[in-house]
Amino acid sequence: MYFFKTTDQFTIDEGEKAAQRIPGAVLLDVRTPEEYGQGHLASAMLIPLDSLQNILIEIPEKSTPLLVYCRSGRRSGIAATRLGQLGYSQVRNIGGVLDYHGTLVK
Repeated sequence: MYFFKTTDQFTIDEGEKAAQRIPGAVLLDVRTPEEYGQGHLASAMLIPLDSLQNILIEIPEKSTPLLVYCRSGRRSGIAATRLGQLGYSQVRNIGGVLDYHGTLVK
C-alpha cells in the first residue's frame, strides 16, 4: 500500500503532521548525534547520514513510510535518494529544522 503519491511534497511542519496520521510512519533525523541532542522533532528516530545503512536493521520493512529531515534539507535529500536505492518505497524529504515552526524536543 502506498501512503504517498509521487507528487506529494511536505514541508517539515506538514511532514510532522503526516507522520502522526499515517499508520507506521517514521520521522527520520539524519543529522549528527550532537545536532539531534540540541533539539529534534518529537518521536523522531536518529540515524545519521553516515550510518544510514543501519536502517536495514532498525526498519527492515521497506514499505515503511519514512519522512526524512536534517538541518537544512540537503542531507535529508541525499538520505532520501540513498533510501530509495536501498529499496525503501515510501520516502519523503521534508527539509530541515531551520524551517520548523514548532518546538524541538531536547
